[in-house]
Amino acid sequence: MSRLQKWSCNCLLLAVAAVPLMAAPNDPVDGSNAAATNSAPAAASPLNPAGPAVGSSNIAALLGVLVNKGVLAPSEAKAIESSPPASEFQALVEALARKGLVTASDLSAVAAPPPQPVASAAVPVAASLATPEPSPAPQVAPTPPAKPEGPKVVAAIAPLRVLPVDPPKKDGLKAAFTLGPVKMTPYGFLKATAVYDSSQPNGDDMPFPGLFLNNTGFATSTGPTKDPEFHVKARAARIGANFEFPDISPKITLTGRMEGDFEGNFTEVDNRDVSSIRSSQFSFRLGWMRSDYAASDQTDIYFEGGQDWTLFGSSALPNILETTALGYWYGDIYERSPQFQFGLVQKLGTSSSNFKLSPTFAIMMPTSSEIEKLGSLGVTAQLAQAEREGADSGRPELEGRLALQFQLDKAPGVAPAQIIFSGVDGRRTSIVPNSAYCTKPATCGAGLTPANYVAAFPGGFTASSSIYGVQGAVQLPTRWFTLVASVYRGGDLRFFFGGQVDSYATDTSGLSNIVGGANSTATGYNSGFATLDGGPLAAAGGAVLGCNVNVASAALCPKGNVVVAPQRAIRTFGGFVNLGLPLSRWFNADPKGHNAGWQLFLHMGKDQVPKGDLSYAGYTANANTLSPLPLLMGKLTAATLYYKLNPYITFGFEQSIYATRLVPGATYMIAGQPSNEWQDHRTEFGPIFSF
Repeated sequence: MSRLQKWSCNCLLLAVAAVPLMAAPNDPVDGSNAAATNSAPAAASPLNPAGPAVGSSNIAALLGVLVNKGVLAPSEAKAIESSPPASEFQALVEALARKGLVTASDLSAVAAPPPQPVASAAVPVAASLATPEPSPAPQVAPTPPAKPEGPKVVAAIAPLRVLPVDPPKKDGLKAAFTLGPVKMTPYGFLKATAVYDSSQPNGDDMPFPGLFLNNTGFATSTGPTKDPEFHVKARAARIGANFEFPDISPKITLTGRMEGDFEGNFTEVDNRDVSSIRSSQFSFRLGWMRSDYAASDQTDIYFEGGQDWTLFGSSALPNILETTALGYWYGDIYERSPQFQFGLVQKLGTSSSNFKLSPTFAIMMPTSSEIEKLGSLGVTAQLAQAEREGADSGRPELEGRLALQFQLDKAPGVAPAQIIFSGVDGRRTSIVPNSAYCTKPATCGAGLTPANYVAAFPGGFTASSSIYGVQGAVQLPTRWFTLVASVYRGGDLRFFFGGQVDSYATDTSGLSNIVGGANSTATGYNSGFATLDGGPLAAAGGAVLGCNVNVASAALCPKGNVVVAPQRAIRTFGGFVNLGLPLSRWFNADPKGHNAGWQLFLHMGKDQVPKGDLSYAGYTANANTLSPLPLLMGKLTAATLYYKLNPYITFGFEQSIYATRLVPGATYMIAGQPSNEWQDHRTEFGPIFSF
């Protein structure tokens, strides 16, 4: 029976039951006199202890209405009507109770004592005309509001979900304060940690792949020691706010978020140079607005615009104490990027498993992070590594995600599980103007761009490569453990912190007489032409021209056989497994006590370049000395223990091993000894203050 029928039935029943109570004692409703009415007390019933009497005509009318509405069958109505007059109302109530339509609480509104008969004793006239003294109102102490009952068990470990599936609820934001009609709730944390690295040749206060960068380029020596370092850092502080905006439509929910942190942006002004190590500036992390339209009880359609986590990679993240790097280049891929996001959340059925399917598509900022700009080259390097060659492709980056959410473990305090698939497709393009050609011996030396090469591409040329990747991930919370796992495969994933810092390489296989601009030598081998993004570093994978037939010299190559050497993405694969163990729940700790917040996380991750890309002959000469880099894989193992004192203060301890392995045959010099693998045994401890 529908909710509307039940509501109508209750209203009719209450109305009929209340009629005698509203009638005056001398104005009977059933045609009898007042004395007769008051002398026949109503029969009591379990659902209506007061038992107000209801006339037979009222019962008959009510039965007719209930039969017309399909609440009662005609046979049921006839059986009730044939009951003794004093029992008709009781029989009706019992019939409705059997159908689950009324309860005792439904009749509480009419459970008032029956009207008392008027006293027959005479009242003195003087007394009846006198104005009585008003009796003081009883003083009733206000009842304090009941405190909400706390959790009965320690909550299971919830995965980190920067891209939730559940849509926001209208008026669901509990506002800390308002800005006009806009609700706003701030959040964030302050984290201070002490860090010891057994080997940190880059000098970073975060893990970094074994590149050992310095001002002279790529080096592989730690000097006379393993180069241990100690840091105390507080720049991981983060602050943000959630917003909800009003709208007149009950089907539209408008939300937003703004977030920033102090992870980077070290200033270089004179009054801060000496103290820049502790003077990081606030930087932008997230900023977006989202509009959700509730098309039905089962379907939510939304649009989001702004900077948010990428659909590819970021859907599954590990829970570790070191968040500046968060395992990047060691098996965890993620990013935040400007985007237009379009999505759907569809509920599947009404079972207790609560299945939801969410397909999402996004038009992203085109990105490229080529290897050419290693080192500290300022804003020029930043544009070249992260923006210019992506934007020069003239097309957006496309990302998609499909997430299935369901309740794997129905125990209290357990978050839903998720199965996720995501992908990315993009392109980078280098533009070489004709001004980059080397034609003047006075400035180019012996290596000139031959006239037939210039004639083949008189206006310059472009060189391009793909950016692509697929990811599968699971998040499986249970009362005993929470498993988060991610695997991925793709090419040119440097922007997403995959591929061992590699981006692309120029394939010169099958080409002769390679020519590449002002850095040409007498032999014709060089690093590539200068491009509009600022030009490559020496021997780092630039755009070059070559002859696709074997001739004695570049000058003898026919114009029609001059080609742009193709550029190809360096492939990569990897992933991680993060296992969370709710220790406090295991030992049935008091959820309101100080021992409710013990959690242990075990983590393993790996990012690797296929050996074929590192040994391919076409990548080992001509513009590819450092592309690809000789880094084969990055590995991370970590154990993290958290103790949450209360909802605001958590202490974390993490022991981890970060390792980078070189291609077979290549070696580091670690404390004067050759080694194919560099390792950093890292210990980190500190408090986190959340709000």
